[in-house]
Amino acid sequence: MSLNDLLHYLRLGGVTLALLLGASVVALGVAIERLITLWGVSERSRGLGEIVHKHLLRGDVAAARTAAERSDAVAADIFLAGFDRWERSRTTGGNGIESAVERERAQVGLKLRRNLWLLATIGSTTPFVGLFGTVAGIMRSFKDLGVDVEAGGTGGSAAVMTGISEALVATAVGILVAVQAMVFYNYFQARLSRVLVELRLLGDEFVELLKERATGAPLSELPASREPTTPPAPRPDPQPASS
Repeated sequence: MSLNDLLHYLRLGGVTLALLLGASVVALGVAIERLITLWGVSERSRGLGEIVHKHLLRGDVAAARTAAERSDAVAADIFLAGFDRWERSRTTGGNGIESAVERERAQVGLKLRRNLWLLATIGSTTPFVGLFGTVAGIMRSFKDLGVDVEAGGTGGSAAVMTGISEALVATAVGILVAVQAMVFYNYFQARLSRVLVELRLLGDEFVELLKERATGAPLSELPASREPTTPPAPRPDPQPASS
């Protein structure tokens, strides 16, 4: 298909085809923006989680918090929310740390899902927009046929078929745009599901270590059980020497 043919179909499509092409551009822009945002999210979060957990295992909460404050990973907000709650609940055994971490994790999930609703909306509506353009084109073709007959024309089907074939372009474009948007949407949904599971695991381990610090429990592994020791046998009294 040449450039002239494309321009011809664009002129015939009118407003409907312009809307579909605009929706395609929006879907592509959202996909690029989300791809840049999610690039390396899991790796940076895992790296920060390892650093924070190492500091907590050593008992150095200040160093763990500093590492979270200096990081640009999405998990940093989750860790900082836990640290803030830990500071306020140290005397109560760390109550509320799980709730604070879970709330912040939900906020992070909302940020990561931002604008994905546009992909779902485009994928579900563009086929109907294309169908509307096709119906409008068919109606226009039959109207032109009636005008031709009234003017003394033959009313052959050639003109009608040409108009219908041109009108079907809107449906084809609508389906292509919908497929594009849904592919992007399903890809990001699958990727976000994995990222959120990893964030949940990091958060759960972080809460356990932080609560141990709040309760004063040791962070290292429990020592092995000691063998019971028997008390020493009483020493016999010295016998007096015989004369």
